[in-house]
Amino acid sequence: MKFAIIKERKNPPDRRVVFSPERLKMASNQFPEASFVVESSDIRVFSDGEYISLGFKVTNDVLDADVFIGVKEVPVEALVPNKKYFFFSHTIKKQPYNRKLLQAVLDKNIELYDHETIVDDKGFRLIGFGRYAGIVGTYNGFRAWGLKNNSWELPKAGNLKNQVALINHLKKISVPNIKILLTGSGKVSNGAQEMLDAMKIRQVSVHQYLDESFREPVYCKIDVLDYNKRIDGTEIDDVFDFFNHPEKYESNFMRFAKVTDFYIAGHFYGDGAPYLYTREDVKSTDFKIKVVADISCDIDGPVATTLRASTIAEPIYGYNPETESEVDYKTEGAIAVMAVDNLPCELPQDASEGFGEMFLKYVIPAFFNNDKDGILERAKITENGKLTGRFAYLQDYVDGVN
Repeated sequence: MKFAIIKERKNPPDRRVVFSPERLKMASNQFPEASFVVESSDIRVFSDGEYISLGFKVTNDVLDADVFIGVKEVPVEALVPNKKYFFFSHTIKKQPYNRKLLQAVLDKNIELYDHETIVDDKGFRLIGFGRYAGIVGTYNGFRAWGLKNNSWELPKAGNLKNQVALINHLKKISVPNIKILLTGSGKVSNGAQEMLDAMKIRQVSVHQYLDESFREPVYCKIDVLDYNKRIDGTEIDDVFDFFNHPEKYESNFMRFAKVTDFYIAGHFYGDGAPYLYTREDVKSTDFKIKVVADISCDIDGPVATTLRASTIAEPIYGYNPETESEVDYKTEGAIAVMAVDNLPCELPQDASEGFGEMFLKYVIPAFFNNDKDGILERAKITENGKLTGRFAYLQDYVDGVN
């Protein structure tokens, strides 16, 4: 079977790739029955020459490959019929802007696998860039704090080589006596926690965070049952009760907002779950948060200060609590918001290395072990010009009804 590492064609350009040269060499050694070809690219974080030096063919013509592997959406006009494709399609939530992409995939008889749909038998995602979003988002949050308060000026993450360089710059700043809140328990929040720990910022318990004062910066990492409570007052310690019955809960986030200076949102927000805080909550004199690094970036959703996604070029904007509108983030009383929705693009080398490690561990073997763990079967969105049963719910989206 022949695999092609394809060129990224979406704008703005994305320098990431699923396999670095070294990781691709590992894949080739591990699976000698597979062959790999690399489509030439002048934007990829790794040069064509780096792949050539390890013995890979780099070419503009990869049409003879069976499986095409990319990162971002492939433009409709670039899709090759009757092939297998892996990329982030951004269609499984019925995103309107990509309806034509899924329609084209079906019309061209393409077998589509979305990186987001590569899950284990319990439905947990196996690969992704979440950790790197957490790493860059936390760095960008501290950068926003410095710019908002004229405390320090950190270079943009995209101008630095890797996570080590980000950490080295963060270690140079003098963080004031502030309380930092981090939400989430997955890859995103773990990536954020890596950065806080690397800065030697002290982690404290929920009780300490809410009730004590400190003479140093501290952070508290909380999960859904810390910032939500049962409406009926029942004490629950099983997170699956929340996941299965979110309608039975209400937000208890304001107890944290009363004492938090800098908030890093690294949680996953599920349909039907309570908002963490509303626009009315932000108007309260109890709401003390001054900077929000919204890595999760659900627009006009559970983090009410996030009005829109920001960009790598202009990552910070301000939120005026009284007018509920966007202002310059340096305006007096404005909350500084960092809500870039493609953060891993700023750390393309590290992100590519980590992604390839996971792809090699979980996906490539499935092609040669008869998919014994069901990885490919669960991830497959389309086959023979039709949606698979698992993704039949997208039919009205394809038909233009929803």
